[in-house]
Amino acid sequence: MNYSTYRVSRRLALRSVILGGVGLASAGLGAAWAVEPQASHASLKGRLKQSVARWTYRKLSLDELCQAVKRLGFSAIDLARPADWPTLKAHGVHCSMCWGAELGLAKGFAASEYHDELVTRYLEHIDLVADAGYRKLICFSGNRNGMDPEEGLANAEVGLKRILGHAEKRGVMIAMEYLNSKVDHKDYLFDNSEWGVALCKRLGSPNFGILYDIYHAQIMEGDIIATIRKYQQHFVHYHTGGVPGRHEIGADQELNYPAICRAIVETGFDGYLAHEFIPTAPDPVDSLREAVHLCDV
Repeated sequence: MNYSTYRVSRRLALRSVILGGVGLASAGLGAAWAVEPQASHASLKGRLKQSVARWTYRKLSLDELCQAVKRLGFSAIDLARPADWPTLKAHGVHCSMCWGAELGLAKGFAASEYHDELVTRYLEHIDLVADAGYRKLICFSGNRNGMDPEEGLANAEVGLKRILGHAEKRGVMIAMEYLNSKVDHKDYLFDNSEWGVALCKRLGSPNFGILYDIYHAQIMEGDIIATIRKYQQHFVHYHTGGVPGRHEIGADQELNYPAICRAIVETGFDGYLAHEFIPTAPDPVDSLREAVHLCDV
């Protein structure tokens, strides 16, 4: 991902969620927003649930993006913050991955000096996510800053254990994102599958897993399908993006997304594949439509 950190106070976030719920109730929808919607478009197989990252479609208002998502036959937006949730609920669109608790991509759980602030923020956001009826919240390792990866692993284990008990009680999955350190996020620590899998094994929590970003993983390691098959039990969410360039995911880039998506489906995965490419087409919704059909295997 490549977005700036949005900081929101617990009071304002709660106010947004509460007002959203009130608005829906007045519209006769009641608590139905808490139920994850399913794609109903007859032309989609729907074997793999799909979503789209909010930040990649900034040319559209959130209302416009919600409307586009529904027209295309799926019902989820990725990386929406608490202030966005009432709009999603009003359109019957699910938030497939929540964010807002992090301190940015560079300051994460691998550095113990950020633990106290991160723990406070994540405990608050776990409640926000659960109270809103959502299931997943993103987190990051942060940068190395000269740290040995093993030290970062030990630090991340300590910090995450401070929030995972609460996440388990509230039914929220904490997902740490794999990012490349070669092109986009220099010095990011979690830049290989083995490090993330080792962290999953140390934590041993059913409420912690890896956000496997296929774009980033291709840049760092390749071997995407074999890695998915090998570590499927630890991968709780996927992101797409064309390589090189992080644009559309069709035939003019090096990844075979239909084959990758078939491999994901074959593992029995029941989470979301979220499109996180930056569209270049004059109408960005055309790019999203093509991606959704390409991955609907």
